[in-house]
Amino acid sequence: MTGSELLLAASVDAVAGDPRWFPHPVRAMGAVIAWCDENVRTLYRHSYALRTCGLFLALGLPLCVFGLSHEAITWAEGIAWWLGSFLSIALGWTTLAGRDLWNHVHDVWRRLEQNDLSGARHAVSRIVGRDTEQLSEEQVIRATIETTAESTSDGMVAPLFYLAMGGAPLALAYKAVSTLDSMIGHKDERHIDFGWASARLDDVANWIPARLSAIFILLAAGLVMGESGPIRTGWHVLWRDGGKHPSPNSGRPEAAMAGSLGIQLGGTNYYDGVPHERPLIGTNGRQLVLNDLTIASRIMVVACLLGVILAVGTVWLV
Repeated sequence: MTGSELLLAASVDAVAGDPRWFPHPVRAMGAVIAWCDENVRTLYRHSYALRTCGLFLALGLPLCVFGLSHEAITWAEGIAWWLGSFLSIALGWTTLAGRDLWNHVHDVWRRLEQNDLSGARHAVSRIVGRDTEQLSEEQVIRATIETTAESTSDGMVAPLFYLAMGGAPLALAYKAVSTLDSMIGHKDERHIDFGWASARLDDVANWIPARLSAIFILLAAGLVMGESGPIRTGWHVLWRDGGKHPSPNSGRPEAAMAGSLGIQLGGTNYYDGVPHERPLIGTNGRQLVLNDLTIASRIMVVACLLGVILAVGTVWLV
């Protein structure tokens, strides 16, 4: 993938987002994962067998996605160079989720601004896995800021990183890894064995992008707020609290965002009615307000732009 193709893919995402009518590759990956998750248990019950099957799926699906997309682009290039370029841009677009994230976050913000807490709870339920029915306004804001920080990495910086490293095929392979983790990479009784390999592979795939995202968030905070203070405090919180999160990666962008905004993230979340305690990230225990979400969304946009600039510049220079 050339730098121009990568820039065009990012531009299409910024304009079009993720239209529901488009046959998105991630939906096909999700269908395959769901079928395997449902049917492998009819053949295997033992922990070792489920772990083995999970390992084959965790490695096999990304490899198949990479191979199929690479062959499709090569086939298109054999017909006409512009057709191969068009397909590369189109597939690269599907790996990016910046506009979709912005739309979801803005929907939550708009409903809170209209004092529609019920609507805000419903809107945030579309981007977080926790229970949202009983969330207060402050808890809705916290949940949205947390997913804004994490999704800056998962939805934009990581795909951009892999687009720059290996074009659309490698970025699609990353999306397969990410989709596997989101669907079966859990520690519940059903997935603790079958999803273990998917969870570990996702940790590896996101190690560099998560840390790049934290740096982009710090720089973006300085640009959005027009001062260096958020960068200094954000770096301090990132260094101190970035490793507290159960995930080896998610805590980095969350800590950078919390430190930059001068807020505290983490605490008690409920999943299927069961409370789960997350370590507190940040130093200021003040109440979160809607303006925090406003600034966080702007930081997210600027951080994504910095990611695009670095990715395109890397491809042009290498």
